Amino acid sequence: MCQIAFTIPNEVLYDTKMRDTETVDFARKAVALQYYIKEGVSLGYCAQIANMSKGDFIRFLGENKVSVFQFDSEEEFLEDAKMRKLVVNTTPLITLTEFP
Repeated sequence: MCQIAFTIPNEVLYDTKMRDTETVDFARKAVALQYYIKEGVSLGYCAQIANMSKGDFIRFLGENKVSVFQFDSEEEFLEDAKMRKLVVNTTPLITLTEFP
């Protein structure tokens, strides 16, 4: 296992009004979030890095506007949904039009 240490200036702690323990927690979550988004590290490992349960990490992802569903395109999403029988018909029930 890798351990990382770095220094955060006291001025940052003062400005953010974070205690040392809050800063460590913040840094762990930030690292886990970036590993999940940019490196494709699994949800389980990222939850472990963030020192959270998987459920809490999923909620944390949602709070940061990150989806747990990873699709490259709408077509890929629809194909997956059809395979799982989540989507029966992709035709919209109503059509929205612009009003003057």
